[in-house]
Amino acid sequence: MADLAALQATVHGRVHGVFFRASVQRRAEELKLSGYVRNLPDGTVEVRAEGERERLEKLLEYLRVGSRPARVDNVLTSWVEYTGNFSGFSVRY
Repeated sequence: MADLAALQATVHGRVHGVFFRASVQRRAEELKLSGYVRNLPDGTVEVRAEGERERLEKLLEYLRVGSRPARVDNVLTSWVEYTGNFSGFSVRY
């Protein structure tokens, strides 16, 4: 059985208004993860993702780099309890 896990991440940098959320959603879907990504009022982006731990680690690698023209300065992460409550990966507004 797969090692299921959940990742909570806050991405700091130039990540608003640069299609960062859409790129994270696309990558998470490629990795077959569930959860969400959303902008926070303080200019950061929150990511909650669930799935196989190995795939989550690949998403985390992506979050640390981001897509053009985003600039990622820091990613704060924590491994949290897997819930299985998400179907698909969405952008929240």
